[in-house]
Amino acid sequence: MDKWLVGVDLGGTTIKIAFITFDGHIVEKWEIPTNKAEDGKNIVNDIADSISAKLDQLSEKREKLAAIGMGAPGFIDMKTGFIYHAVNIGWRNYALKDELEKATGLPVTIDNDANIAAIGEMWRGAGDGEGNLLMVTLGTGVGGGIIVNGHIMHGTNGMAGEIGHITSIPEGGAHCNCGKTGCIETIASATGIARIAKLKASAEKSSTLNKVLKDKGELKAKDVAEAAEKGDAAAIATLDEVAFHLGLVIANISNSINPGKIVIGGGVSKAGNILMSRLEKEFKRFALPRVAEGATLTVATLGNDAGIIGGAWLAKHNLSNTI
Repeated sequence: MDKWLVGVDLGGTTIKIAFITFDGHIVEKWEIPTNKAEDGKNIVNDIADSISAKLDQLSEKREKLAAIGMGAPGFIDMKTGFIYHAVNIGWRNYALKDELEKATGLPVTIDNDANIAAIGEMWRGAGDGEGNLLMVTLGTGVGGGIIVNGHIMHGTNGMAGEIGHITSIPEGGAHCNCGKTGCIETIASATGIARIAKLKASAEKSSTLNKVLKDKGELKAKDVAEAAEKGDAAAIATLDEVAFHLGLVIANISNSINPGKIVIGGGVSKAGNILMSRLEKEFKRFALPRVAEGATLTVATLGNDAGIIGGAWLAKHNLSNTI
């Protein structure tokens, strides 16, 4: 019997779950709401019950499933699957791996949600199997994952890959949620782009963005990309500033790890070539020539499926290590 892997991607609003083949193809995928009541005490049982219900719906038995790989937000001990703190969920000092194994009867592997997205893109997405890969996700914040020689980097206590909190403006930068100032997250995230664009649009009264700001009372990263496509000076200046700082950060990381693929994901990546062309220019400006020659910048292709596919890879990898 050909077995399936289970990929789980835990978010603050929804939990994405999928049955996936050993070669990374999705058989069935679905979502359930994230029940954060009572500090998330019901989440594990919700996942287990949902998996059972889906098996019944597909007329399959529990023996069809081989293992679970799950991505979760927060500070995690990768070896034990122990969650020290997941702010958006409510967990603190929670043995996630142990609890999910009890609830499902399956072996479970846990990793950070940003890491499993990087793994998913490496395995079945824009990474195209490249074992040396840097992924940067540009959404509400800036996240990412670093893969070296086919293995995700965790660091000594699980904090490797916190790309969003690399300092790009040493003094006088905007305040970040982490408590520092000048993090790249304050510049290249959707909220960072909107903040910079608002400042530039306010100073450029004739710009399209200034009109959008007056009409809506706010700006979004999408507004900036659309205005830049039409040649708006304030929007173009915003993207130039973002690309400068992000290109510098990516180049510095790349000079350290020498990736073959640099994958840009998250909602901001939907800006497409208007951002990517600028980012590539700044990356090449700051990266060592040989590092730049070896790296291809590309936009992520898996979208919301990256986490579940990365989770399945984790499950498969863990099985191969225990056999």
